[in-house]
Amino acid sequence: MIQIVFNDISAAELSQLPTQTQFHLLEALNIQPADIDEAILAKRYGVLERSGKKLYRCRAGDHRIYFGIVEGNVRVHRVLHKNTLTDFLFRSNLPGGGEDEELSKSKNFWQLIDEGAKTLKVA
Repeated sequence: MIQIVFNDISAAELSQLPTQTQFHLLEALNIQPADIDEAILAKRYGVLERSGKKLYRCRAGDHRIYFGIVEGNVRVHRVLHKNTLTDFLFRSNLPGGGEDEELSKSKNFWQLIDEGAKTLKVA
């Protein structure tokens, strides 16, 4: 069984969305125990890497879920509207309009992710 853990920021971002959108996002993120394999995850989701840290990006309609795999469980770092991410990329002056490789190079993006990680409370 896989547990999906939201930090305080990602939980707040998800809770602000309409219920139907929340269900759509969770359905898109549907990860089974057999899916916890880097090759499977890389085929299914975008991959962002920096300094040994790996995140996956799940696209679901107008939203993006940024998550990592920790001890066989899914840790959701951020739930962002695509326009929010586009605005972020524009402000960060990233070329390529959001390619995973370019986003992986952005210090500002990783600060955004780390901000959410600091709010994680795992029981």
